[in-house]
Amino acid sequence: MRMDIPASTDYSAFLQQQLATQPHNVMAHVLGDEQIWIKRAGAPHGTGRYRAMAVLAGLLRLPVLRPVSNPGGPAAIATEVRRLTDLAARGIRVPVVLAALPNGFAMRHLGHTGEEIHSLGNEIDHAVQAGDTATVLALWQQGLETLSEVHRQGTCLSQAFARNLVRCPDGEVACIDFEDDPAAVLPLALCHVRDALCYAHSTAIYLHASGTLAEGRERWAAWVEQGGAEMREVLATSVRRMGWMRRLPESRRLGRDLQRVRAAYDLLA
Repeated sequence: MRMDIPASTDYSAFLQQQLATQPHNVMAHVLGDEQIWIKRAGAPHGTGRYRAMAVLAGLLRLPVLRPVSNPGGPAAIATEVRRLTDLAARGIRVPVVLAALPNGFAMRHLGHTGEEIHSLGNEIDHAVQAGDTATVLALWQQGLETLSEVHRQGTCLSQAFARNLVRCPDGEVACIDFEDDPAAVLPLALCHVRDALCYAHSTAIYLHASGTLAEGRERWAAWVEQGGAEMREVLATSVRRMGWMRRLPESRRLGRDLQRVRAAYDLLA
């Protein structure tokens, strides 16, 4: 949706107007030469699945799998605005928050106006399809380096899947989607391992498909060595307790989700 408004636009007023009228919870708008996204609060989420995940984490003795609840509604908006503001202050590239209200907020588009930006996961997948193994590894390494920078700043992501890391026009990676705050309920070392496992789960399948898993293992080991001692200990313990994953079949007929889990274990182990 394009609207020609002066450069001195009051973002708060425009946000309030669009929250009351836009048909979808997340929409892009063009204000003059600037593209912004407006995110409106959705319905509050139930807690049943989080309780089930907590039970599973206890049974598997994997505290890193303890759920971090996303309550939805205005609480999720408040969390995301707070996290985006905090990450930006730490020098992490995230969307700039332009205005915020209890039921929604406006943020600046990470790319050029009218141009789509792609997730790191999509870009790695495209490189796999093109048979460009050098680019697969380079993009995958860029994701690891993004995690390292976040962790060096004493914080964590929310869900560090490759779909939540996006490549900006200048080639740098930005982080998105912060409706929950793992560090509010988990020790930071667990949050860092959680980031690592999310990234491995979402990307190892690309290494497997491109024949670069052996090189990926070497890079992964080097990356882990750069982490803190507590993080390395938690990760090693978690991987040991995930040993049952090596028995998972590799058949594609059992679904891509199962393939992702098996590929992630092959990388981690």
